[in-house]
Amino acid sequence: MCAMTDLYQPEIEALPRSRLRELQWERLRWQLDRCYRESPFYREKWERAEVKLEQIQRPEDLRLLPVVTKDELRTEQAAHPPFGRFTVAPRADWRELHPSSGTTGNPVNTIWSERDADYLADVTARTMYSFGTRPGDIIQNAFSYGLWVAGMSCHYGARRLGCFVIPIGAQLTNRQVEYLQDPGSQVLLATPSYALHIAEKLAEAGVSPDRVPLRLGCFGGEGGTEAPATRAKLERGLGIDAFDYYGLAEIGPTFASECAEKEGLHWSEDLHYLEVIDPQTMEPVPEGEVGVLVITHLVREATPMVRYWTNDYARVLNEPCRCGRTHARSPGGILGRHDDLVIYKGAKFYPVQVEKVVRAMPELGDEYKILIAQGEGGVVSNCTVVAEYHHGVGLDGNPAGLEWLAEGLSRRLKEELLVTPEVRLEPFGTLERSTFKAKRLERR
Repeated sequence: MCAMTDLYQPEIEALPRSRLRELQWERLRWQLDRCYRESPFYREKWERAEVKLEQIQRPEDLRLLPVVTKDELRTEQAAHPPFGRFTVAPRADWRELHPSSGTTGNPVNTIWSERDADYLADVTARTMYSFGTRPGDIIQNAFSYGLWVAGMSCHYGARRLGCFVIPIGAQLTNRQVEYLQDPGSQVLLATPSYALHIAEKLAEAGVSPDRVPLRLGCFGGEGGTEAPATRAKLERGLGIDAFDYYGLAEIGPTFASECAEKEGLHWSEDLHYLEVIDPQTMEPVPEGEVGVLVITHLVREATPMVRYWTNDYARVLNEPCRCGRTHARSPGGILGRHDDLVIYKGAKFYPVQVEKVVRAMPELGDEYKILIAQGEGGVVSNCTVVAEYHHGVGLDGNPAGLEWLAEGLSRRLKEELLVTPEVRLEPFGTLERSTFKAKRLERR
C-alpha cells in the first residue's frame, strides 16, 4: 500500500467515504438548484418528468431524475443554436469551446469557464501523478490538440504538475520517434491505436525500446489498454508501463485513470457523482455488477451534465485501493459501449473481445476491423473479422500457412465470442493506421 504522501492530493484522494458522501451531497444540491434556476433545458425536462427538487433528499435520489443522452443534447443545440439551453454560466464567464469528437454524429458543443479549466487541469494533474508522472518529467503529448479536448487538458495538467511538455499532438509519427530519443521523453500520452503505431515506427527505425528513456504511457480516447493482450503489446513495443485513461468531452477529457496498482480506473468522486444503471430497467445495479455509467457534474459551471448517459459499460467498486485512494474504481476499465454491441446468430459481443483475441496472436498485427452487414430491421446477416498477418513468419505466398492461421483465429474467436464470424487475413500494413480514435466496427 502506498503512503498517503505518495498521493497528489491526499486530503481529497484518501478522504473517508463518509466525508466524501457529505461533500458530494453539498455540491450536488448546489448544482441541481442552479440548473433548475438558470437552465430552461433542465427545468422543462424535470417538470415533464414530474420530479420536484424537494424529492431529492440524498445522492441516491438522483435516480428520480431522467437521464440526459447525447442525442438529446444534439437536438437541443439544433433547436437553440449554437450551445443549447444547458449552458448555465453567463457568457462573460466563458473561456473555451470544446465540442465532442463527432465520431458518432454531430458534435456536441461544451464550454469551459475559467473555474472549469482550472478544475480540469487539477484533476488531470491528479490522474497523471497517480500513474507515475512526476514534476520535471518530459511529457510527449500525442493526443490531438485543437478542438478535440484531450490534448489541451493533458497540456494544462502537465503544466500544473510542473512537467516539461512536448505538444506534438497526433501527427508527425516519424518526429514522435525522434522525440522519444532526443530530448528523450519519459511519459507518452496518446490513444492506444496511435501508441501502437508509434511502436511500429520505432521498430522500423531499428530503435530498441531499451534505448529510449520512456518509462510509462497512459492511453485513452478508445478502449483497449486494460485488455491484457493490448497492454502487453504497448508495454513490449515501447518498453514501458502502460496505463488506462478515460474521459469524454461532455464530462471531462481526462478525469479517470489507473494507478500504479493497475486495479482499475480511479474515479474523481469529489467532482463527479457516478451511477451504474441497468439499461433494461433503468435502475441502479448492485455494487460490482456491470451496467451503463451515468455521471453527474458536481462543480462544473458552464455546461453541467446532470445524469449524463455515457453509453459505456463498467462495474464500480467502492472498496479502497491498495494505493490508499478511497474513491470508487472500475476494475477492467470500460468493458464496452452500448451502441457497439454486435448481435450475430444469437450471440452478443463487443469489439474489445475481438481485440483480445487478435492481439494475443503473435502472428497477427495490431490492427483489425469488424465488418457488419445488416439486413432488414438491422439484423446482422454477416460478420467478418479482418486482421493482418506479419511478413516473415512463413506465411507469405503460402496458402496452407494462411489457411492454418485463419483456422486458428476462427477457433479462438469462437471460444471468446461463442459464435464464429468469417475471417479475412491481409498482409501487414494493409489496414489504415489511426492517429485519432480507430474505427474498428463498420456497419454496412
